[in-house]
Amino acid sequence: MNYVNPHSKDKAQKVVVPELAGRRRFILACFMLAMCALIYRTVDLQVTNNAYLQKRGEAVHLRDIKLPAYRGKIMDAGGHVLAISAPVSSVWINPQELEIGGKKEEFAKLLGLKVSTLNRKLKKTASRRFVYLRRHMDPQVASLIDDMSLPGVYLQKEYKRYYPDGEVAAHLIGFTNIDDEGQEGLELALNEQLKGVAGTERVLRDGKRRMVKHVDDIRVPIPGQDIQLSIDRRLQYLAYRELKAAVAQHKASAGSLVLLNSQTGDVLAVANQPAFNPNDRSKFQASHMRNRAFVDVFEPGSTMKPFTVVAGLESGLFDATSVIDTNPGYMRVGRSQVRDHRNYGEVDLAKLLLKSSNVASAKIALSIPPEGLWGMLNGLGFGRLTGLGFPGEARGKLANYEQWQPIETATLSFGYGLSMSALQLAQGYAAIANDGLLCPVDVLKSDQCSDGVQVISPAVAQDVRHMLKGVVSKAGTAPRARVHGYTVAGKTGTVKKAIAGGYAEDKYLGIFAGMAPATDPKLAMVVVIDEPKAGDYYGGLVAAPLFARVMTGALRLMNIAPDDLEQPAIVASLDRGIR
Repeated sequence: MNYVNPHSKDKAQKVVVPELAGRRRFILACFMLAMCALIYRTVDLQVTNNAYLQKRGEAVHLRDIKLPAYRGKIMDAGGHVLAISAPVSSVWINPQELEIGGKKEEFAKLLGLKVSTLNRKLKKTASRRFVYLRRHMDPQVASLIDDMSLPGVYLQKEYKRYYPDGEVAAHLIGFTNIDDEGQEGLELALNEQLKGVAGTERVLRDGKRRMVKHVDDIRVPIPGQDIQLSIDRRLQYLAYRELKAAVAQHKASAGSLVLLNSQTGDVLAVANQPAFNPNDRSKFQASHMRNRAFVDVFEPGSTMKPFTVVAGLESGLFDATSVIDTNPGYMRVGRSQVRDHRNYGEVDLAKLLLKSSNVASAKIALSIPPEGLWGMLNGLGFGRLTGLGFPGEARGKLANYEQWQPIETATLSFGYGLSMSALQLAQGYAAIANDGLLCPVDVLKSDQCSDGVQVISPAVAQDVRHMLKGVVSKAGTAPRARVHGYTVAGKTGTVKKAIAGGYAEDKYLGIFAGMAPATDPKLAMVVVIDEPKAGDYYGGLVAAPLFARVMTGALRLMNIAPDDLEQPAIVASLDRGIR
């Protein structure tokens, strides 16, 4: 260090103090040593031994992210897709990191939002760390957002469910929520099989949290199972189209149709009106989403009379030639009265079904042991679940015979005092069609009747089936249910709807249940038209024609050979094809 004497005449003269010069050299040496140490450490970490820094850096930017599993497809019996998942992208933000700058207008446009809407959302969620801005975007549009490289904006891969047939099979298939979890129908019932197991991926992100490198698959996602149904897409569309037209024609509140393979129990088609489109969630209405055929119950009315005849024949107290006196057209049971539309006089069992006599049905039920009638109805599945496993499936009501009073026994014989779903009624008719063998109903594809139970003797089932052919004759209540070229067996029902305190005088259910070809039935069907308001309301006028149209198409689509080629105009009918 130099020292200048202030009293010196020569201002430029300097005096060097030896002690200060030594200190300066010492300090400079320390700085040089520290610099050398830093240079050495830098070379050591960056070149010689860089693993430590790399490990620390990766620890900061490594992230484990969830990989969604592909949801299994739902297909019809022919392999046509009814529900499928497609990859989409969702955009989310961390408001604590978000920096949009002058790109807000472009960002909002890609999101499909107004700038004002985006501003409100950002202001409302400013204190949060995770906010979805848009779910299930087109991946190509989402990639444009990704290219903007906005801090705090992230993409997430997801899957969106699509239903190619829209509302045609919506009540059966159901739908998923935005997180691809089943909410209704088979999507809910089979959710565990369909949804698969999500995976986990370890990735390396840059300073803007963008993925720059795939590091490892911690757990590979396991896709869900594909499910093949017993539903035939062609029959499903046929049933949907004709039911929709019939409900509109008769100005009905609702309608249901169930078509079964009577030899296997497979559900081939199930349609309901009103319907909904599972691809358009903005128009969902709870009342339109019920699978009425499975979850709604009703009193079956006269469609129950064939089972009463079955119980009478099985008891041994009646046979096909038995005659029942219905004079004078009504009978008193306790304080109540059972009436026919008119006095049918003496009727055999075939005429009982042909004319739909309440009095004759009541006399059969009151003549046989109540446990016999109850046992037969219970054996057919009435009053208990079918085992299908459909969400919300109706059990129906069949009181124990020990609780029956005589009037309850009488009214039950012609379909009042018990309730069931269209599916349960169709299963019962399928048992008559299948020579008394009751097959469990199923919506999954199968080629045989598994765990079938013989609930009616084959001879009795065949006798009743033969009697039911008369119902669709010109003399019966349902000539409009006839199918050209095929024999049909079935029964009409016209039911007053139950209301608080009794039954409505102006609200009806029009029902037809039947099977074809009657000589060797392959198909069983139930049609229910709820509250027709266009004038006609009898089952033979509103439900039977719909049965004929759908059954005509179904028999031909399934290549089932005609068994009644002597019917007039059969050739012309075949030439016209399916309506």
